[in-house]
Amino acid sequence: MTKGMPARNLLTRAWASALRILRGSVIVLWVTAFLLGIVLFKVLLYLTIWLAWNTRGINLIYIYSNSPTWQEHVEKDILPHLPRRAIVLNWSERKKWRLTLATLAFYHFAGYHDFNPMAIVFCPLRPARVFRFLRPFREFKHGKPEALQKMEMELFALLNR
Repeated sequence: MTKGMPARNLLTRAWASALRILRGSVIVLWVTAFLLGIVLFKVLLYLTIWLAWNTRGINLIYIYSNSPTWQEHVEKDILPHLPRRAIVLNWSERKKWRLTLATLAFYHFAGYHDFNPMAIVFCPLRPARVFRFLRPFREFKHGKPEALQKMEMELFALLNR
């Protein structure tokens, strides 16, 4: 015991330190559990998609909306060339969407930016390949079709392997 320091004050400080350590440990455990939950969810989502879809020939989700910037092009030049079992989601009709494996995969892989229009391609035992068409369509709108043509070619090349 330190000279001149009452025992009660020392005990209070020891308890406060122990509580800080315990609180820090609980926070670390919660963060670890949360991160493991995210990883487990992602692994289960991939396994479900690979097993459920690839055995039926479904390996693509295409998302677009009724935007005047791309709707006509998507419906005329992209959708007819997708595999017949591709899943097409219209963002403009999302209020009608039910919770399905496709919508769950979309929400998981789309993120919060540039998700419309986009394509998500699933190949067995590989990470999903995401094609974000928003920027190429913006360039296309301003008379620069090269980026859009390149992305479409990459998508169709991957689908036709």
